[in-house]
Amino acid sequence: MDDISMKVENLCIDYRPLKNLPSIKKVFHELPKDKNKVIHAVKNVSFETKRGEILGIIGKNGSGKSTMLKALAGIFRPDEGNIDLRGNSISLMSIGVGFNEDSTGRKNIILSGMLLGFTEEEMIEKSKDIIEFAEIGDFIDMPVRTYSSGMHSKLAFAITANLDTDIMLVDEVLAVGDERFRQKSLEKMKTLITDKNRTVIMVSHEMNTMAELCDRILWINDGEVKEIGDTQKVIDDYIAFMNL
Repeated sequence: MDDISMKVENLCIDYRPLKNLPSIKKVFHELPKDKNKVIHAVKNVSFETKRGEILGIIGKNGSGKSTMLKALAGIFRPDEGNIDLRGNSISLMSIGVGFNEDSTGRKNIILSGMLLGFTEEEMIEKSKDIIEFAEIGDFIDMPVRTYSSGMHSKLAFAITANLDTDIMLVDEVLAVGDERFRQKSLEKMKTLITDKNRTVIMVSHEMNTMAELCDRILWINDGEVKEIGDTQKVIDDYIAFMNL
């Protein structure tokens, strides 16, 4: 049986910066000078993941890591290239992504699960475990816009960690929150990873965590693949590069 869980080919994602927007009056009289300026966030990235593999993605800030994860999750549409999930279900664990800021945490739990294909009844049943894991107390019935970044992180992790998808994308969530919750999240992640049918793709700046958990590392630099391969070698090469 084919053990490839995801195949990414020549992925390209561009965007146009929205800073320094002209006034409404100028819009009708002149075009902005940088109207054709395009930022190439992800450039011809290709890789495969195997079923049950933990792939880490590292790189300096602004290198395109989070942008690529959002494309893998279907939030962004690639400008070029192809993402083949091989029929697998996928979820993204990232602070605030997919949350309705005006709805309560409890309602967002239901909505998040239904967007992944679970029924409302299934999500109501799973909610107890998710709420217990998130540890945000009475805030679960308050609008998400009132949450701190740590609460966002806890709820995002709790939802994704308690839903059974074939591919799990994790974007810096393990690095946020108090030390006790970080350790709890790390232990939960280890439990999830023991499922040899689940693929995990992690983005993090925590090199010790990546070295401990990941089977391989993909290093992205300025939107391009710099290196992919053995976990410790790629991490060592990345650290050496950043210390130049």
